Amino acid sequence: MESFLRRQAKAELRKRRRAMRKSVPESARAARSAKIVETVVADPAFVAARRLALFWPMLDRSEIDVRPLDRIARAQGKVVAYPLLLDPPAADEREIEPHSPPEDMRLMVADPSVLEERGHGFAEPPSTALPVAIDADLLVIVPALAVDPTGHRIGYGRGYYDRLLARIAPPAFALAVAYDFDVVAEVPVTEGDYPVDMIVTDARTFRIMRASPA
Repeated sequence: MESFLRRQAKAELRKRRRAMRKSVPESARAARSAKIVETVVADPAFVAARRLALFWPMLDRSEIDVRPLDRIARAQGKVVAYPLLLDPPAADEREIEPHSPPEDMRLMVADPSVLEERGHGFAEPPSTALPVAIDADLLVIVPALAVDPTGHRIGYGRGYYDRLLARIAPPAFALAVAYDFDVVAEVPVTEGDYPVDMIVTDARTFRIMRASPA
């Protein structure tokens, strides 16, 4: 019952945050996005990264415009990758490691010019692109509809990024971007949720302290 109530609370919070974003004028969202980009670029996590995984924003859904990060990263010699959704694995492949998160999203090295909408609602690289190296030099920029100070986030409800981050972070470093009005006191946590290492908004930065393994 508790799990059901948490899922219901997340669905309601997701609905409210999407409505809130739509209510903000486009010019105001653009100004907030620019501030977020400025803060990310100046942060040591971005400066030190050799590889950057971005998302191409769905501007029709009022997502944060992180497109300038691509140009800035390339100018600094960083490798840039974008997420690609994969076909579900066959049953026999799932049984090889039944307790590991399914690999339904992969980060592929790609130029923005080759990104296309491939049936999932957002622009993706081609399946022929090469996967980016996963190591401590990879900074993954993650979208969010809502975030809390502990690093938990709400996306669009399909769990792609949660499963991806469960596989790759660490060693990769995960940074969620959100408008400051998307920050809530607590995101209802449900099974499979995976927190990020850092959150950047147009007004604040949250660095999440991880507990050391026993």
